[in-house]
Amino acid sequence: MFPIRDHNPSGRTPYVVYALMAANILIFLSYLGIMDSAALLNRFYATYAIIPARITSGSGFETLVTSMFLHGGWMHLAGNMLFLWIFGDNLEDEMGHLPFLLFYLVAGVGAGLIHVATGPDSVAPTIGASGAIAGVMGGYLLLFPRAKVDILLILIIYFRVFTIPAFIMLGLWLAFQFFGSLTSDPDQGGVAYWAHTGGFIVGLILCIPLWLKLGGTRYWRRTHGHPPHPEHSYKLTQSRIPRVPRR
Repeated sequence: MFPIRDHNPSGRTPYVVYALMAANILIFLSYLGIMDSAALLNRFYATYAIIPARITSGSGFETLVTSMFLHGGWMHLAGNMLFLWIFGDNLEDEMGHLPFLLFYLVAGVGAGLIHVATGPDSVAPTIGASGAIAGVMGGYLLLFPRAKVDILLILIIYFRVFTIPAFIMLGLWLAFQFFGSLTSDPDQGGVAYWAHTGGFIVGLILCIPLWLKLGGTRYWRRTHGHPPHPEHSYKLTQSRIPRVPRR
């Protein structure tokens, strides 16, 4: 189950979202040529990825930012950019371009610090924009809890698109990340669940002042939990997999 789009186009062009997507894609392409060389790739990650033990020792703090623009493969990159594209434009619209950029970077750094704090002795390199994008998702949940999001559900051979409120999709995502945080070992590398969970919470907290400025619960009542723009309607098609009637 993963989101494919929301029904809430931005009221203005999300230049920062587009710029962040372009930066992530171009940076990934810049080192794509060394992906087949373990030695070169490890040296590259040793310079630019978060290595908790290095930061704990008092160095490498710049990697809290540089790691946010690195990805381990095409699917890693595509998944993160999809989430940024779906959830980032409405936040940028409400915050403004430069405040949204600052919010994105602070959420990413906060997620990285939480990752370091939960595995301070780990020497496994950590990369990806997931922590910052989790912050975007946390802010989106606070401001637009009832926004419509289309998700693609895949069960073996069953494919179907459903429209659900954002609070259900994002709540389930956070629950999966939190469960992963409790069952994973940061020292072994793999998915940085604590960065995802922490980034989500950091983003939500950072958006509280904006939410209060907009009116808090009055803003929810005024917008019904949706972004304050006319929503876009999509025509959902039935699954092409034939149904076998019961006899």
